[in-house]
Amino acid sequence: MSTTVWLALALVLVIEGIGPMFLPRIWRRMILSMAQLPDRLLRRFGGGLAVAGVVIYCMLRSRGDL
Repeated sequence: MSTTVWLALALVLVIEGIGPMFLPRIWRRMILSMAQLPDRLLRRFGGGLAVAGVVIYCMLRSRGDL
């Protein structure tokens, strides 16, 4: 994998770790409430996040920032 992909993965891990590290109670409540959502809604949310990530990556790539 390219360095860019590894850097992106590292950034995701840092951002994902901030919630449980600083706000564990709120993070736990959020996870519990998400667990009760219907699968269809979770799939749409996940798909939207994935599409947004690809769009941002493509925009940065086309500008030459990556």
